[in-house]
Amino acid sequence: MTNGGAVIGIDGCLKRIMDIPGACSVTLVDGASGLAIAAAGRHDLLDQHEDAAAATDVVHSVLTSPAVATGRPGDDITEIIIVGTRGYHLLNLINGDFEARLFVHILFDGDTGNLAMARYQLRAILAEFAEDDHGQ
Repeated sequence: MTNGGAVIGIDGCLKRIMDIPGACSVTLVDGASGLAIAAAGRHDLLDQHEDAAAATDVVHSVLTSPAVATGRPGDDITEIIIVGTRGYHLLNLINGDFEARLFVHILFDGDTGNLAMARYQLRAILAEFAEDDHGQ
């Protein structure tokens, strides 16, 4: 799918995610290898590669946990939300399919971000990115 006739691509996707109010950083991750494909924003505590590896561990832990992975058939986990006292993290599996292995990890500031709006805007951006064949 296109945005005003232009292909969104990886850089465009990351830029649009960083335009979501409160976004501090975003990392596009290859979940199969745990490596960062691309990143934008501030990575103060962890660089993009450490971020990707740690976020991959979180996604794998959630997806393999019997407590959360035993929903109804077809009820796949598409998003993981981690809320802290100063902000929140969204881990969103591209197209809701971890077999495709791509996901994004976004850190939001709790004071300037809005969780509901961030989720809404992120879903729209990622749907367009996925329809664009992952920006390739």
